[in-house]
Amino acid sequence: MTITNAQRRNRIGAAVAALALPVLFLGAHGTASAQNLSIATGGTGGVYYPLGGGIATEIRENVDGYDATVQETNASVDNMLLLKAGAADLALGVGDTVAAAAAGVDPFEEPLAICAIGILYSNFMQPVTTEGTGIESVEDMAGKVVSVGAPGSATEVGAIRILEAAGLDPESDIDRRQLGAAETVAALRDGTIDAGFWSGGLPTGALVDLASTGEMKIVPIGEYAEALATEYGGYYMEKSVPADTYQGQSEAVSVIASPNVLVVRADMDEELQQNITAAIFDNKEDLVQVHPAAKELDPSTAGEIPFIETCPGSQAYYDQAG
Repeated sequence: MTITNAQRRNRIGAAVAALALPVLFLGAHGTASAQNLSIATGGTGGVYYPLGGGIATEIRENVDGYDATVQETNASVDNMLLLKAGAADLALGVGDTVAAAAAGVDPFEEPLAICAIGILYSNFMQPVTTEGTGIESVEDMAGKVVSVGAPGSATEVGAIRILEAAGLDPESDIDRRQLGAAETVAALRDGTIDAGFWSGGLPTGALVDLASTGEMKIVPIGEYAEALATEYGGYYMEKSVPADTYQGQSEAVSVIASPNVLVVRADMDEELQQNITAAIFDNKEDLVQVHPAAKELDPSTAGEIPFIETCPGSQAYYDQAG
């Protein structure tokens, strides 16, 4: 089912209303005065949700006067809208969606006043299918039942662009579904879809689960990276899912990767920006234990983002870190 703009606005409005309710949060030192920061993440089957939980823990333990909690969401597009509405204080988003939000282009109606804490890790677009579907390429998805990702997610944005680059109309050439990572895996297992797109870090938990059946195949899409970068921006890059990332995947698969960025509203206090950045990058090893995608955390490159301004407080941290 396709979600309408009105439905999305209603969901955002509900989140804002929920934030207005009186809630008591305990901070790092067990006090009731700590200010809570809400982190918009993604579905539980992806990387955003667990990594966001790890970031919340680091804020709670390392930023005096602040606690943090995570929101399960439909990921990047919804996260930017939650940030704009004041229903989230920090939001994870993939490069193409963050760039669109900063510029105010489709699916956003106007530029959002946001800045970046920094790049966290790379998102890999991983279209998956199973043995017996006959799908070896994106072109083979014609006439098939295909999930393009959850409504309001970067997966959906990227999947539509990839299908179009392959010469397929996402509305008429496939039987389109809109499912998150966990739902995609369940649907592939019971045969109600033939393929599904997912954009996330390596490895993605839901796909690890699917690969354990021995039937998962990643569909190569790296050939479309140059066309997407030319049309939409340089945040689309050809990269490979390394061999043995998933059970039964004996060879590297060429796909498309984009940077994942942690974003806040531009009016966030600069000292808080710097303290959050320090809490994340000074505690990298803790976050690696939460999810291996955090191995990519690198303060020497995290602030080098051509499509959105790095927050001044975060830039101060990177300057000090050298």
